[in-house]
This record gives sequence, structure tokens and C-alpha cells, in this order.
Amino acid sequence: MLNPIHLRTLAAVVRTGSFADAARQLGYTGSAVSQQIAALERAVRVPLFERDAQSIRATPAASFLAEGAHDVLAGIGALEDDMRELSEGNLGRLRLGSFPTASERLLPAALADYLHAYPDVEVELDEGEPYELVPLLQDSVLDAAVVYRYDLVPQGWPRSLVVTDLFDEDLVLLLPADHPMAGQREIALGSLAEQRWVSSREGTAGATCLTRLCAQAGFAPRIGFRSNDYDVIHGFVRSGLGIALVPSLALEPEGQIAVASLTGVTMQRHVAALRRGVTVSAPAPAAVRALAGAADALVEALPGLSSAG
Repeated sequence: MLNPIHLRTLAAVVRTGSFADAARQLGYTGSAVSQQIAALERAVRVPLFERDAQSIRATPAASFLAEGAHDVLAGIGALEDDMRELSEGNLGRLRLGSFPTASERLLPAALADYLHAYPDVEVELDEGEPYELVPLLQDSVLDAAVVYRYDLVPQGWPRSLVVTDLFDEDLVLLLPADHPMAGQREIALGSLAEQRWVSSREGTAGATCLTRLCAQAGFAPRIGFRSNDYDVIHGFVRSGLGIALVPSLALEPEGQIAVASLTGVTMQRHVAALRRGVTVSAPAPAAVRALAGAADALVEALPGLSSAG
């Protein structure tokens, strides 16, 4: 196999016509240049220079090899540049996981800022619940993920992952605009024992939080409909099919839906960004920083959100 260092030395010798001049250009000793050319001649099994006491002359083989080496060395140089850009996070692919409400409200600003700074990084998005995204992150299918956890639903993140808390969300009550309690700003949870609820899918953290919260108030919620799509939940509430408890990030205030808080209830959903502790993907830390910046702006813009911690 041809040694790229030897090829670079050959090109310099052919260009300068002298071992000594090539050595000065490359920062080598004349002996080192001579040894590299000798090693290259052994590798190609043909003489590359005719030598006499005062000068050297390149053989046709040397000229042929030096000409071909230009493209090889240019390719290696480009590859070195790409690897440097990759190691600095300026090139490559970012595989990001998120859940739908964060994808809608947080990611547009975060990714716009990120791609402005790193335009040559390719971004791939995968949506799912935290229990789906975390294993993908641990298995290196994802580089970073936006996840959440609810109060009353214990959730620890694997110790191998770096956790960056983004923001906390209050849980708010949605009622149809013509509901008898629609004019109240605060409603006691116990007064909703006979209501029909619209909830997220059974087994999700949101549904579990609702069940446990209602249990603390002394009743089991009567779930009429379930969906993990908050647009669907809004539609059901708007149509009078039930009431719902949703995180602030999912709130879409409109005239046909009333919004209230629960008296004495401080339940929240906590949103965080995760990435692997051993940074295999150079774009991941910069992406998490962009998410944190967008989260700060979102806290300023939306009611019901607060800085994490």
C-alpha cells in the first residue's frame, strides 16, 4: 500500500527537482526525504529518480506517480477537513427524538437557531413517548431527545445520560365553553367527580397522573375518550364530550373552550433534553444548547411555563 506521506514527499521532489529543496519545503532533513523516496521505490518496485553526484532526474515512473498523487493527496486533504468539521460538530447528522407538543412549540425555534449556526448538519426527527425514545438514545439510534415526566409518576433517567432541564409546565383544566363551571378561574378537583374526562392513552404518564391525582381527591375519573393527540382532546372538549387536564404546552386557548386551574393543585410536567454522556455525536451538545435557548424564550412567551428547577 502506498504511503500518503511518501507520495507528498515525491510530489515535492518532482516539483523542486531536488531532495534538499523538497526537505526545506516539507520541514524534513535531506536524509529523511532520501529514505522516504527509497521506501516508495521499494513499494512500487521501479526506480523513481536517476541519481548522480550533483543532481537527480525524475524517471517517467516518478512523473506518472507524482501526477496521480495530486488527486489522491487532494482527496485526503478534503477528508481531513471533513473529519475536522465533523469532530467540531459542523458536519454530520443529528438524530433528534421529541414528543409531539415539544415538536410543535419548542423545536421550530431551536432547530432554526441550530441550523443557522451549523447549516451543513443533517437533522432527522423521530417522535415518540419518553419510554420509546430513551432506549433509542441508549442504543445510539438517537443522539439527543426531548422528554418529559409528570409529578405523581416517578421517572428516573439512566445515569449514562446527561440531563438538561428545560422548563416546567402547569397542568390546566379544559372545559366546554357552555359548561356550568366555565366561568370559574379555579375549580376544586373534588367537585369534578361526576364529570366525564378526555384523557391520553391508558398507561401514559399523563393518564397515570390524572388517575392518581383524582384518587387523592377521593374518586376515580370516568374516562369517556382517550387520545394522545392534544388537537383531538381539544376537539372533544370543544364539542362537549368531556373535560380534560392538559400540560400548558398543549394549551390552545379559544372561545369554545374554557380554561381553569385546580384549587390547591400544583402538579406539573417537567421537560428535559437528554444526550449520552459519552459524546459520540459531536452535534448533540450544540443541539441541546439550542433547545435550552429556545426553552428560555418559550418560558417568557407562554403562560403556565416556568424555568426548570
